[in-house]
Amino acid sequence: MAVSPAVTTLCENPNEVFLDVTKLLLTYADNIIRYPNEEKYRSIRIGNPTFSTKLLPVKGAVECLFEMGFEEAETHLVFPKSASVEKLKLIRESIATERDQRLREGCPVQPAPAAASASAATSSSAASNLSAAAPAQQPPSVESSMSFFVTLQTNFQHVLLYENPELQQKARSLIPHQELYSAAQQKLKEANESDPKCKIGIEDFLVLELLRWFKNDFFTWVDCLPCHLCGGQTQNAPSLSPSTDDLHWGAQRVENHYCQSCQVSTRFPRYNNPEKLLETRRGRCGEWANCFTLCCRAVGLEARYIWDSTDHVWTEIYSVSQRRWLHCDPCENICDKPLLYEVGWGKKLAYVLAFSKDQVVDVTWRYSCNHPEVLLRRTRVQEAWLLHTINRLSAVRQQFLSPERKKELTERLLVELVEFISPKKPKAGELGGRNSGSLAWRIARGETRASNEKTSTEAVGFVFTPTDKEKSDRMLHIRYSASKDQYCRVSDGSEMIQSWSQCAWSTESIFRKVEHDWQMAYLARTEGSPTGRISWKFDFAPAGMKIKSVSIMASSQTYHSGKACWHLHSGQFTTEFSGDGSAQSFSSLCGSSEFIVAAEVSGGTGETAWQHSQLFRQSLKETEESAFEVIVHLQDA
Repeated sequence: MAVSPAVTTLCENPNEVFLDVTKLLLTYADNIIRYPNEEKYRSIRIGNPTFSTKLLPVKGAVECLFEMGFEEAETHLVFPKSASVEKLKLIRESIATERDQRLREGCPVQPAPAAASASAATSSSAASNLSAAAPAQQPPSVESSMSFFVTLQTNFQHVLLYENPELQQKARSLIPHQELYSAAQQKLKEANESDPKCKIGIEDFLVLELLRWFKNDFFTWVDCLPCHLCGGQTQNAPSLSPSTDDLHWGAQRVENHYCQSCQVSTRFPRYNNPEKLLETRRGRCGEWANCFTLCCRAVGLEARYIWDSTDHVWTEIYSVSQRRWLHCDPCENICDKPLLYEVGWGKKLAYVLAFSKDQVVDVTWRYSCNHPEVLLRRTRVQEAWLLHTINRLSAVRQQFLSPERKKELTERLLVELVEFISPKKPKAGELGGRNSGSLAWRIARGETRASNEKTSTEAVGFVFTPTDKEKSDRMLHIRYSASKDQYCRVSDGSEMIQSWSQCAWSTESIFRKVEHDWQMAYLARTEGSPTGRISWKFDFAPAGMKIKSVSIMASSQTYHSGKACWHLHSGQFTTEFSGDGSAQSFSSLCGSSEFIVAAEVSGGTGETAWQHSQLFRQSLKETEESAFEVIVHLQDA
C-alpha cells in the first residue's frame, strides 16, 4: 500500500511504464542502502539519458526521488548526508511491495506511451502530473486556441528585435556599462572574500547593478502624464486614434490623459518598439520589461521576455554560475523572487510563458507554490495543444542551431523541469504587495496585499522603514535588550517597543526563555524543534533612500554541539557573519535599498538540546546593555 502521494501518483501509470520506472527507482535506492559511503551512488545527473528519457517524463517518478530525500543541486539530484536513510527505505519498500504484487498477479501489460523528448517533457510536465486532480473542463474553443496561438507567435517574433546588432549598440551607448561592471566586480570581490565558496558570478552582480540603474536612473513610471500646457494633473479619458508615426513604433493604443483645467488632452502612445522606448524612457510594466530585456541583451546577458496572462510582464536572466534562470522585475528592482506575484500581490496565475531568440518555455510552475489551483485556471487551451505548439515553435527556431547549442538548451530545460516539479516556499521578500504605480492603480489591480495580511505559509512581519526624523538625520539605529525584552529605536527619540516578536520580520519555533534561578534571559528554539529561525527586515526604498553603510552587532552562545548561524541577505547577496558580540561593517550593502538579518539555531545534545544554542543571552541585571544592535547610515536614492 502506498505511503506517500508520490507513490500513489506513480501507481497511476500504465503497467509497463510502472514496472520499467520502478526498476530504475529501486536501483537508485538500493545503491545508497548497500553503499552508504559511496558518493557516486548519492548523485544523479539530470542530463543522463536514462534519467531524462525513462524517468523524467513518467508521472510521479521524480516526486518519489524527492520524497526519498533527494534534493536539487544545479545539474544533479543529490541525496545529502543529512537525509534520512530510513525515509528512503520506507518509500523504497512501498514501491517494491506494489511492484511485487503486480508481478505476482501477472497484470496485463498496457501499451506504454512513446517516450517524451526532454524538451516536450519539460515544457508542460507539471501540468501533466497534476491533470488527474483537475475536474473535467469544457473543451476550449477553436477561437480561443487561435487567439492564444497569435499571442505566442507575436511574442516569439517580437523578441528577435533584441538581437538586432544596431539596436543593441544604441542601447549600449546609453548604458553606463563600465561603471555598472566595475560596481559588479567590486561586489563580487567582497562576496568572495566573505564566502570563498560563493557560487555567484559576475553576471549575477551585473544584473543587480543593471536593475538598480534602470529603476533609479533611466526609466520612469507613468500613471497619468502631467498636462503639457499647465503641468497640472490629468485623468484617463477615452483613447485617441494612433497616428502614422505611433503605428510605426508599434503603438496600437494611445491613452488620453485629459486636463480638467485646460480641457486639453495629453497623448500617451503605448509604444511597443524598444528602440523608441530608449528615447521616451517611460511607461508601465509593458514598456519597462520590453526596454529592460533589450538592455540585458545589449550588455551580453542571456535574457528572455516573460509574458503573464494575468496582465504583467518581466524578464528572466540566465545565470551561468548558478546554472538557472533568475526572475528579474525592473519595475520593482527585484531579482530572484518568483513567488512575489502569487503570494505578495495576490495574483491568480494561469499561464506564464518565456520567450527568447531560441525557444518558448512554459514557466508557470516557477511562479506558483500552489500548482493544483493554477491548473484549474488553465482553461484557455488544451494542455496537449499548448505542449505541442510551443515545442513546434521552438523546433522551427532551433533548426539551424549547432548541435552543441541544441544540447545546451535541452540540458537547461531538464534542470527547469526538476525545479518545476517541487513547489517552493515563499521567501520573506516575496510576501509584500506591489510598489510600482500609484496606490489607486495598484488597488484597482488588486496588487496591494496589506502588510498584516497572512498567506497560507507565513505571516508578513514587521519592517523597519525610516521615520521622518531618521530620514532627516540620515540614520536608523536599533538596539534590543533580552534582559528587558525591549527594542530601543535610538535614532527616533529612543522610542521603546516591548517584546522580541514585535519587530521581527519572520519567526519559526522561537521563544524567549527566562532562567529565574540563574537570572538569565535569551531567545531559543522551542523544545522538541530541530531548528529555530528569526529574521529582521530593513527597507529604505519607500522613503526614497538607500544604504551608505551598515554596522551590525549580534550575540549568540552555544554549548556542546549547539549551532547558531547568522546571515545577512540583500537581493541576491548573502553573507554569513559572526554572532560573537562584536560590531561588524558591511560595505557591500552600499547603494542597496533593503536587507534582512537572519539567525538560525540548531544542534545540541539530549533532552535539553534546545538550550544548547541561544541568542542574546544576558543577565537580568544587565538592563543597560544591548545584545543586538543595527546602525544604518543613509543617503538619497
